[in-house]
Amino acid sequence: MVELKNLIDNAQKLPNIPKVVQELIESFGDDSVNNDEIAKKISADQVLTAKVLRAANSAHYGGNRKVGSVNDAVFILGFNAVRTLVLASGMTGAFKAPEGFDLPAFWHNSFAVASKCKWLAKFSKDDAETAFTCGMIHNIGELLIHTILPEECKDIRKVVERGARNSDIEKNVLGFNFPEAGAELANRWKFPDAITAGIRYQLDPLGAPEFSRFAALINIADFIVHENEKDGGATLLENFPNELASKLGINLVKLMERIDETKDLAGGFEELLH
Repeated sequence: MVELKNLIDNAQKLPNIPKVVQELIESFGDDSVNNDEIAKKISADQVLTAKVLRAANSAHYGGNRKVGSVNDAVFILGFNAVRTLVLASGMTGAFKAPEGFDLPAFWHNSFAVASKCKWLAKFSKDDAETAFTCGMIHNIGELLIHTILPEECKDIRKVVERGARNSDIEKNVLGFNFPEAGAELANRWKFPDAITAGIRYQLDPLGAPEFSRFAALINIADFIVHENEKDGGATLLENFPNELASKLGINLVKLMERIDETKDLAGGFEELLH
């Protein structure tokens, strides 16, 4: 068994994120943020700026107006949306692919869950950009574990390939699972408590000491992604986590009327991977 906090304390390959990304993380809930100052700092990072502008001009944001600068992006898309893009750009650039790990597929899934979280937030009346951020890093613990414990992950992968649940095997082999590892990393990066709790309790939101709305959004979003990939959503309505949706105050009738919208939501974020 490995002590998670000690492991992260002593990890040699712990990913670093750009300073401006760290500042944006700390800006959650801060109404005094100077948008112009933040835009100037983002613009100073050429790689980050290029990624943000590619994504801002993608089909996902659907605007007809060309976004030519970070200031344009803030003006057209809003500060919160730009913060989301910068966080996504910074996160995708922070990790290198561990041996045997399909990093593009990992981020594709992350953005798929993130886009569903953002969509669900419209029905639950939660902050959409925070929901997206939760979805984007919901499984960051899995990537962290593969980065700092590659040999142990090989053993875990062999058992999972025989049909066992990944998080259960992680718990048995390591003493912690990917949501716990992800929550610890999010805490180190100073994400707000609501996001950290969302990551930690995503597998069992109703079993959390205090109900986490963002954990419930991640859980439902991940379910939708899985169902759409499994059989095109044929059994989605039958297996839908209605109790979680009700707990969030979601009108299930209205949600189901628009559920097909979830099949094409993640487009555009692949721009951040290049």
